[in-house]
Amino acid sequence: MKSKRILIPALISVIFAALVFYVMCPPINFKSGAFWFYLMVIAACVFVTFGFSLFQSPVVQMKSKKGDKVVVEGRFAKHKSDDLPGKIAKYAAFALGGLIVLFILCQIFSSRLFHAKAYSQILAVQAGEVTDIPSAEEADAIALMDTNSARSLGDRKIGTLSHVVSQYELWDTAYTQINWKNHPMKVAPLSYGGFFKWINNRGSGIPGYVTVDPVSMEADYQELSAGLRYVPSAYFGEDLTRYLRFHYPTVMFDSPHFEVDEEGKPWYVAPVITHSIFLFGGERVTGVLLVDPVGGATERLSLANVPDWVDVAIPGDLICRQYNDYAQLQKGFFNSIFGQVGCREVTSAPTGGDPEDDSFEADFGYIAKDNDIYIYTGITSVNGDASNIGFIMANERTGETIFIDAPGANEFSAMSAAEGEVQEKGYAASFPSLITIDDVPTYIMVLRDKSNLVKLYACVNVSQYNMVVTATKQNDCIAKYQALLRGDISQEEANDESTVVNGYGEVDLSEFEKKTVTVAKLQTIDRGGDTYLYLVDTTGEIYSAKYVDVIEMLLVSEGETIAIYVKGNEFRYVRE
Repeated sequence: MKSKRILIPALISVIFAALVFYVMCPPINFKSGAFWFYLMVIAACVFVTFGFSLFQSPVVQMKSKKGDKVVVEGRFAKHKSDDLPGKIAKYAAFALGGLIVLFILCQIFSSRLFHAKAYSQILAVQAGEVTDIPSAEEADAIALMDTNSARSLGDRKIGTLSHVVSQYELWDTAYTQINWKNHPMKVAPLSYGGFFKWINNRGSGIPGYVTVDPVSMEADYQELSAGLRYVPSAYFGEDLTRYLRFHYPTVMFDSPHFEVDEEGKPWYVAPVITHSIFLFGGERVTGVLLVDPVGGATERLSLANVPDWVDVAIPGDLICRQYNDYAQLQKGFFNSIFGQVGCREVTSAPTGGDPEDDSFEADFGYIAKDNDIYIYTGITSVNGDASNIGFIMANERTGETIFIDAPGANEFSAMSAAEGEVQEKGYAASFPSLITIDDVPTYIMVLRDKSNLVKLYACVNVSQYNMVVTATKQNDCIAKYQALLRGDISQEEANDESTVVNGYGEVDLSEFEKKTVTVAKLQTIDRGGDTYLYLVDTTGEIYSAKYVDVIEMLLVSEGETIAIYVKGNEFRYVRE
């Protein structure tokens, strides 16, 4: 009987601990809060199982007043306090209480209250110049599409593939901004549409991924010769987080994200993190885990050895948190709360998109530069006004961060200014990109209708956000903006659709012959670092041009009949 009262609760505790570990997948690392929580859950389980066994006594022998032995049956008769199950339950209770107290104390002593200076030194910020911002001449690298628009285009593309749409879907959080062959691109893998669809398709895996070009605003589906097996949407041993945990049981890593290398091979990248201040403070990225989701091969690399094709080793939201610590804690913790002398923070937006929501989170855009992806965000004072004192640009692969002194309106004020110019149309502005036009820092963005279709382009001056230009074509928008900067046209003329300004992107068509064609297919291909657009007409003729030279083709769809200007196989398009 005594052995059962030990073995049964012990077996229950072991099984429960194994199941909880399998579900939670915590790193076996005392710097991980998840591991401490796991230990607390196990201590609570041991306390409950062994404590419950104290009340299981089918037979208790007692003596009557006459000295005779009497058998009393009672399921809840208590055992002596020195009984072994009681001792185990008591120790488990002490362990649970001790873990909770230690966890709280370690959280406190890891906080910014005690280590303000150390937190402020995690991120190294160098001084930058306005010339570090990409210029309008690099217009083929201006990614004007936010994730919501990319998701909309990707969903439409998947919706045309009948063999895919019934079994797979695109997760809302799946898109990653990368720089593929020196061109910005958003990529997202397909996901299983649920547990039973995973059961039906796990033998072949996930068949492909979606690419969305944020410059040309086109989506494409890339079918793979071998399916992806180890993915976040899989279950049991093929769940990617669980797969990594059992390969790296002690390593703390962030959520894996999807990327592709220069050959188009899919990978998952999980940033490896550590806490560098006391036990739980000072989160840093020290490297990455690379996973081949087809074959399951894994590799751990230090941050210095991350390959060039990996674009996101350090998540943008972590960089923003580190910058806030850098900008607010240099004069101590209490100054960041009370005096706030010299305190700054990154641009933030309501977490739920509701302007009346009191909770905010960092927001940032992306810039493709030097074959890397940089995040950029405005820097403002902590009093929450609508102006920036400058910007930071941070490399998501290396973490290198620069501050650019460029005071002016923040990103959301610029978006509101652009929307205000066409308020009667009800268009919504995308989160802007940051460029320079004639060495002037400028926000550039697209204005979309309720169907997420691009209707207009807008340029907004950073330092004077009442200087706004809109146009149906990107080149026209930039040309009008340049004319407005020079004083050649007024603000009213800049937003008059009848105003025509020659200058930016002007094309000499004297050597070209005009020709009417019906578009059968449009395809973009990268050559030597430039993006080319290939047009195939219904007769089988193929024409090509640098995308930046025919940017108006963004508004042309397959099946349309248009007039183009042809010289050999080279073409130009001027919207009439």
